[in-house]
Amino acid sequence: MNDITSSPLYKDALYQLESAAETAKIDPNVVERLRYPKRAIQVSVPIRLDDGTVKTFEGYRVQHNMTLGPGKGGIRFHAHVDLSETAALAMLMTFKCALVGLPLGGAKGGVRVDPTKLSRQELQSLTRRYAIEIGPFIGPENDVPAPDIGTDAQTMAWFMDTYSQIGGYAVPGVVTGKPIVVGGSLGRADATGLGVSYCIQFACKKLGVQLTDKTTVAIHGFGKVAMPAAVDLKDKFNAKICAVSDVSGAIYNENGLNLDEIIEWTKNRNLLKDYKGDCQQISNEELLKLDVDILIPAAIDSVITENNAGNVKARIIAEGANGPVTKEAVKIIVERGGYIIPDILCNAGGVIVSYFEWVQGLQQHFWDLEQINKKLKDVLYDAFEIVHKNSEKFNVDMKQAAMISSLQRLSKAMRLRGMWP
Repeated sequence: MNDITSSPLYKDALYQLESAAETAKIDPNVVERLRYPKRAIQVSVPIRLDDGTVKTFEGYRVQHNMTLGPGKGGIRFHAHVDLSETAALAMLMTFKCALVGLPLGGAKGGVRVDPTKLSRQELQSLTRRYAIEIGPFIGPENDVPAPDIGTDAQTMAWFMDTYSQIGGYAVPGVVTGKPIVVGGSLGRADATGLGVSYCIQFACKKLGVQLTDKTTVAIHGFGKVAMPAAVDLKDKFNAKICAVSDVSGAIYNENGLNLDEIIEWTKNRNLLKDYKGDCQQISNEELLKLDVDILIPAAIDSVITENNAGNVKARIIAEGANGPVTKEAVKIIVERGGYIIPDILCNAGGVIVSYFEWVQGLQQHFWDLEQINKKLKDVLYDAFEIVHKNSEKFNVDMKQAAMISSLQRLSKAMRLRGMWP
């Protein structure tokens, strides 16, 4: 297990687990079982490149805990994917699904690859071969993947088709985040970002903060999660989106950026460093230090650490990414009066609507967008209220309260089911 527990993200997840368990007096036998994944699969993914050569990539699928139901978690195509990071993300998925009351467990998968360096045909080959390699361990009643960094609806369509070809019939329930025409759900693409916006609204109400046209927002990582969050905050409250960033850097305008123009720019695969609109170029690190009301770290884990947390001025930090604020940074931010909306709550919109997609597929009955967004908001509101109450009950920050809330449900279910043999 040494390799699995080696990453900072895994160590952070363990710390959150153990700290919350101690505070809430969770059964230590339950905690011991949650420290390690149920199953960790490492596979070779060989494909033939367009030039005729064969290249082998490393792939993973980790199933952390399935007490509440089938595994659920994304598939990530990224150059830095490894077993420990995948295991940490699977653990966080367990806690996330439990927190928001879904009958699902936690899983995660990925391939160590830079997808931008592969052609469309090579990406399809990679996806299909990866699906074949992990195929024996997944399925609608066992483990249901979804898109993540470097993957999208097209990836899920290829994945579903491969799994279905092996079975001899269409199995749309094997993945979520699919295109609508092959069994996807309305609202899935924007669900994570929309959920971030909903959680910000809940937090502002609790803190007595008015969301208005004077509210300033900075976003680290302007991608699939951040865009819908920014659009919702802009459309509903006319909030000022003052700064956004990508891998190339960040852009800033204290009076608010032209959001529509920037979305169009980035959707055409242009880098922000090349954007010539009304803004100034700043670094990603400078963005995190901006004096704004709301900061949304929505890129990758561990971007706010003990080294820069003291410079974070935003009152509300909404964790759009998984683990963007390290445990050391959480303490610094909370002590200076910052309010962190924890990742397992803040970015749970994607898995909630993935659950809706899974249910709709099993029933072969699909809901309209208004129903889906209302259900999404209701589920997140209920979870937010539980976390807030536990924050007050145990006198802890929202990050720890979210973990306590998740563990309370998991612990009860695990104790009821017992252990076999």
